[in-house]
Amino acid sequence: MRVTDTTARARNPLAFLEAEIEELKANGLYRRLRVVQSEQRSRCVIDGREVITLSSNNYLGLNTHPRLKAAALEAVQRFGAGSGAVRTIAGTMSLHEELEARLATFKHTEAVLTFQSGFTANTGVIPILAPEGAVIVSDALNHASIIDGIRLTRAERKIFPHSDMEALTTTLREIRKTDAHRTILVITDGVFSMDGDIARLPEIVDAAEAADAIVMVDDAHASGVLGRNGRGSVDHFDLNGRVQVQVGTLSKAIGVLGGYVAGPASLRTVLEHRARPFLFSTSHPPAVAAACLAAIDVLESEPELIERLWQNARHFKTGLERLGFNTGKSETPITPVIVGAGAVAHRFSDRLFEEGVFAMGIGFPTVPEEKSRVRTIVTAEHSREELDTCLGVFERVGRQLAII
Repeated sequence: MRVTDTTARARNPLAFLEAEIEELKANGLYRRLRVVQSEQRSRCVIDGREVITLSSNNYLGLNTHPRLKAAALEAVQRFGAGSGAVRTIAGTMSLHEELEARLATFKHTEAVLTFQSGFTANTGVIPILAPEGAVIVSDALNHASIIDGIRLTRAERKIFPHSDMEALTTTLREIRKTDAHRTILVITDGVFSMDGDIARLPEIVDAAEAADAIVMVDDAHASGVLGRNGRGSVDHFDLNGRVQVQVGTLSKAIGVLGGYVAGPASLRTVLEHRARPFLFSTSHPPAVAAACLAAIDVLESEPELIERLWQNARHFKTGLERLGFNTGKSETPITPVIVGAGAVAHRFSDRLFEEGVFAMGIGFPTVPEEKSRVRTIVTAEHSREELDTCLGVFERVGRQLAII
């Protein structure tokens, strides 16, 4: 007797998951996790193979910097392996307070509150900034954590086409015409994580100020990359004091783990009382906070790391474009190689890996199917020889797959 789908589901209520996996495989989109088996440097061991990696967010190589490693080890010896509680009970340590004070000074803001990740920083702060009755105006290509943070609010949502300043201005004017006192929150990434372009922040700020709106910038991929000593996109455009809220990450260029919200002291106080990820998550281990503090020291004392990052980014980007690859509108060390279809992007990535270069394929739903890509990120640690080797592999594999 043939077992029906209904019978199968009755026996296994999670059978739909297997069907989803089979669909991924049929479409050439099934992936397994790559496993890193060494320090994550420009060359590392992944799945038993030594490769040059172009997929790490470790922009400045800080995750293996001697000063960060020494600070982490010292903190473990002094404070232990974990913090023991959430911040509002017994989990606020002197290291956390010191880190937040240093970050506030670094970002030229009154106060900072750290979160477990950049994702939780966004989901914690957005509902606070946009209470019921407010309206959120968000760039169409903002990060998934911003989208999820918006979904947690009861505010009205308006999405403007990516970096379309005319659309943003029109939207803000229309909102303000109907209500002179309504809270408006404008949100943008500082650097867009998939395309590597920079937000048109001066124009965004001008439009927001004309509409008496709050501006929030997520600087995950701008922290440590843009601005003086890596202070981010606000400092890059000399807009300090004109952007009310900055979200940053401690897990990309900073090289460790976590996120933070920088802004007025009143925002920090309200977040301490109402931000759910902060209230209900154990605080960072001492080693994390200490290593982040050491990272700020490095940013302030070793600016040559950022200079080297940008030299490498320009060299690699120019090389890809010279070969005929479509790199979109990248302006930063994030350089996509757009190939069109998800299955092609993943096959391209797999062939690159076989040739000794790790560059992750990205398709739908992270990006539209027709804009599937291999995303590359160069770091300050890459040598010119390594980058030229990667370019040679890209050219060889790209021609084999008829991408160029």
